[in-house]
Amino acid sequence: MLDIIFYSANNQDPNYIELSENIYEWLARSKFSKIGKSLETKIKIDGEEESLPLVPLDQENRRQLRLFFLEAIANESDVILTQLEAYDSKATYQQAIYRLRKLQELRKCVENENYQYLQRV
Repeated sequence: MLDIIFYSANNQDPNYIELSENIYEWLARSKFSKIGKSLETKIKIDGEEESLPLVPLDQENRRQLRLFFLEAIANESDVILTQLEAYDSKATYQQAIYRLRKLQELRKCVENENYQYLQRV
């Protein structure tokens, strides 16, 4: 599992979104990896100041990321709905919607204005 981490500017605990290697690789090859630029940023984590490569979630980056995730969610939903009848078990269904769940989780973090940075680890 790989993580995308969301940080707040007010020293709240970071939010770790665990992703399978397949989803992480897909994100790395997608427009997601081109939105915003990672900048060395000093941030406090557990009371310790650290310098990390973070993408600031300014208005433009947040807007572009939100649009990216909404489009990805729409595309993934279409795939799932098309194949829904073929799912023969709950495990197959859960496996099929894993990517959709992770995209929704990422979208919600991008939309949460408490988070000011994201880290593509």
